Amino acid sequence: MIDQRGILFVLSGPSGVGKGTVRKELFSRDTNLKYSISMTTRPMRPGEEEGKDYFYKSKDEFEQLIEQNALLEYAQYVDNYYGTPRKYVEQMLANGHDVFLEIEVQGALQVKENFPEGVFIFLFPPSLAALKDRIVNRGTEAEDLVLNRLKEAKKEIDMMDAYDYVVVNDQVDQAATKIQAIIQGEHCRRARIANQYKKILEDDTL
Repeated sequence: MIDQRGILFVLSGPSGVGKGTVRKELFSRDTNLKYSISMTTRPMRPGEEEGKDYFYKSKDEFEQLIEQNALLEYAQYVDNYYGTPRKYVEQMLANGHDVFLEIEVQGALQVKENFPEGVFIFLFPPSLAALKDRIVNRGTEAEDLVLNRLKEAKKEIDMMDAYDYVVVNDQVDQAATKIQAIIQGEHCRRARIANQYKKILEDDTL
């Protein structure tokens, strides 16, 4: 029998490219995908639940996990840590679920270093002008911050070579369809199942 172990898929790209929107569209279609729940040291907010919104840890607990290499990636924002727990991801994969991680570029590169067997997808804007329009249309940032984000986006686009696939987010539904095709294709990779087929062929009971 072929092992049904899941695959870790990592989606990242510059801020404003629409990662969250594409991820929501994808999850509305595929029930086997499990979203990777992050870990944080920030206090739980009203309405949030442990193990659903985040895994909540103290600063000391989080720093111990860093020392133990128990996180696939982590970062610190406004005096709080955020990260991806390795144990949760590996448990979901072992249970046969594909795990989907939506993350910024720097975090994705950390994951690749710690979990190189993952599949890394770069979500690309149709153009820098379109990316600027998306950031401006948020209406949450001043012009100088928009320009800083665009400069950062150019640097992140230069890191595209570290990824396995590139998907242009021109239309959300089309981008999600392409990612679905990547997921299906990865499960058909010869390298993932060749050794298991060899075991089947070596079975003396056949």
